[in-house]
Amino acid sequence: MRKLLLGIFICLSGNYNSYAQVSKTDDVKKSLETSNKDTTAWVYGGFVNIGLNEGFLHNWAAGGELVSMTVNGVFSGHFDRLMHGAAWTNNLDLSYGLNYMYSNDFTPRKTDDRIDFTSKYGRRIDTSNLYITALFNFKSQFSKGFDYTKPNWDSAPTPTSEFLSPAYFTLAVGAEYKKGSNLSLFLSPIAGRLVLVDRYYTSMSPTGAFGVDSGKNMQFQFGAYFSGRYLVDISKRATFKTRLDLYSNYIAKDRKDAAGKVIKKDDPGNIDILFDNFFTWKASKFLNITLGATFIYDNDIPYSKTTVDNTGATVEKKDPGKNLGWVQVKQFFNVGIEYKF
Repeated sequence: MRKLLLGIFICLSGNYNSYAQVSKTDDVKKSLETSNKDTTAWVYGGFVNIGLNEGFLHNWAAGGELVSMTVNGVFSGHFDRLMHGAAWTNNLDLSYGLNYMYSNDFTPRKTDDRIDFTSKYGRRIDTSNLYITALFNFKSQFSKGFDYTKPNWDSAPTPTSEFLSPAYFTLAVGAEYKKGSNLSLFLSPIAGRLVLVDRYYTSMSPTGAFGVDSGKNMQFQFGAYFSGRYLVDISKRATFKTRLDLYSNYIAKDRKDAAGKVIKKDDPGNIDILFDNFFTWKASKFLNITLGATFIYDNDIPYSKTTVDNTGATVEKKDPGKNLGWVQVKQFFNVGIEYKF
């Protein structure tokens, strides 16, 4: 009996100690969000947001889409390991959205599609907030994309992209200024990037696609890379998250045809730009209002104000943002359910 009571006491003591350790870890986690303490701990956080918009009309005098529905989901999280003078950080951003309408037989149309993963390992310089850091980044998408401005996109589907086409792999070494999980400024003068794409896409144009030469399926780039991330709690209910990525390809040059004529201009001054912004406001325990805007400029992804219709004639695109030129823009407003962890 005494052995049984002793065993129960040891188990309860072990459970109490485990609970205390978890509480201590939570306290450390909160303090490390905005500072870099010399400690060993796991730090994680992020959110999942799911939104649904639905509409139905019948004999509606003002007119409109009879039945419509939009479903989208966003995941953003980080998982970090702090080891005294070293830090291993991982950030994953995923998003996907589909729109269904009665007028096109509920054929799904994408409104969002993104995979973006970054992993960094850095060693602190003395006791400062500066780190010597190695970075790996991967970008791609989940499914095929189409140009819905084309009149025959669904009858003769010709995708503009798909999973791993394109896929961007970046490996860089440089210096990073880091303040907890809220601020990171990384700069590398030596950054290699590999672009992968199916030959189906590069063979359709004499200039290739996504920076890959015509008829090929990969292209190597070497240049300088900057990545800045900032997260701020505006209030107990509002959070703002922003990111700026810049990449300059040292070996970029004009593309020429067999006769030596320049068919596409390019140089290291054509800097790739990714500017990401995400604002969220907590309306209730689970209901959140989110507003996002992403701006991308890539010289390897041109834009044309015209397209070809079913008769083969060149016509102007029905695009409200056509005056933005080569700048890629994604903007969304969503009311949905959000879970933070």
